[in-house]
Amino acid sequence: MKEKNLKNKIVSGLFWTFVERILAQSISFALSIILARLLMPSEYGIVVLVLVFINLANVLVSNGIGESLIQKKNTNEIDFSTIFYCSFILSIFLYLILFLSAPYIAGFYENLQLVWVLRILALVIPVSSINSIQYAYVAKKMMFKKFFFSTLSGTVLSGIIGIVMAYSGFGVWALVAQYLINTVVITVVLFFIVRWRPKLLFSLKSAKELMGFGWKLLVANFINSFYNELRSLVIGKAYTMADLAYYNRGNQIPSLIITNINTSIGKVIFPAMAEVNEDSTRLKILTRRAMKTTAYLTFPLMIGLMCISHSLVLVLLTEKWLFVVPFLQICCIYWLFQPMQTSNWQVIKALGRSDLLMNLEIFKKIIGILMLVVSMNISVQAIALSNAIFAGISMLINMIPNKKLINYSMLDQFRDMAPPLLISVIMGGTIYTISWISLSNISILILQIVCGGLIYIGTSYIFKIDSFMYLLDIFSKIIKKKRISNSLERSI
Repeated sequence: MKEKNLKNKIVSGLFWTFVERILAQSISFALSIILARLLMPSEYGIVVLVLVFINLANVLVSNGIGESLIQKKNTNEIDFSTIFYCSFILSIFLYLILFLSAPYIAGFYENLQLVWVLRILALVIPVSSINSIQYAYVAKKMMFKKFFFSTLSGTVLSGIIGIVMAYSGFGVWALVAQYLINTVVITVVLFFIVRWRPKLLFSLKSAKELMGFGWKLLVANFINSFYNELRSLVIGKAYTMADLAYYNRGNQIPSLIITNINTSIGKVIFPAMAEVNEDSTRLKILTRRAMKTTAYLTFPLMIGLMCISHSLVLVLLTEKWLFVVPFLQICCIYWLFQPMQTSNWQVIKALGRSDLLMNLEIFKKIIGILMLVVSMNISVQAIALSNAIFAGISMLINMIPNKKLINYSMLDQFRDMAPPLLISVIMGGTIYTISWISLSNISILILQIVCGGLIYIGTSYIFKIDSFMYLLDIFSKIIKKKRISNSLERSI
């Protein structure tokens, strides 16, 4: 009974988190396309650079500390309130550091516009500290439907305001407003629909216990995020803002797709793994399912995106962004490896081995930084390519511990990933040849997307690919449940 209940929670959670991410990021992506058309690449690069500093500060506030609440078996009101106050105080401290550092950062990059963009956008940091504890509560209870409504509200309202400001000529400030309003609205909506409220409770013992797990995970997450952002910092200084914009735009589309899938599955799988972390057999089953599902969803998307990149950039961003194409193709390779890293990462995290996570991140990033140092003096494309190669190395390193932890070897993992990879390559090679046809860019793009989808789904059905049948079963049950619910409502 308990096993069935957990499975129902996972299925429901996957549905609501996936829908939440798709709707929210689709609106955000539409806004970013509008802004990209209105702004020159050099102007867009300013926003990219500012967000590097905001994202790094947010990692310290939002990652590790909140996840310690999810990982702990029996959390109580004292735990949640204690971590809330710790997180909020830290966020104020970080905001003050960025506020005071803004002129020096602007001077280093020789762009005074960075000062107030950074100071205003950094206001999201204290708000995110509140939101991270709300998320921990929602994830702990696996009430992902509530997070869906809060995210949708924030994204729609902030998106409307951002678009209006963009068309009114506010430029960079349209993106600043959209980002800030989105975070504020999500937090406010969650405040009203989630029962949890911080209480005047604080326990030094609870803080030490949770921080014992959380600080190591926080360090691991910060190292990972700093490494990911390091390339933007280097490109912004060593090359031009336009180069930074091309690199960022090339990374944004595959990042958007994989982050949605990763976030949706990770939000649900980590709490589920934490719940069964004392049973290695059940944990392995969950991990294999996560691995198969993410591979099935991400491989065709990344390989397909590589093959349609030229026509996609021309249709969405116009010719002034054509230099994005090689970056987009390279970044697809990078993001193709990420979900497999995450699946293995979630296992180690669920087992409470934050020390192992931290050590792995330090080891991997030493390798990555050495590769960056070598490539940074060659070209921006070389920087991007070194990152893609490093992602493959990181995936292999993350696989190694789980042979010992849950008896899930590297060979077993490759076997689970092989079927979707094979049919994705077949699909990609087929749709690439469509670009040779003499049609308009938009016609080629539509034809490539439609043919790609039909080939991949059709092949999955013919060969009864495990993940396809699993997802088909989930959607069939959801539709059946909805039909029964509608029938009952009509009979009443």
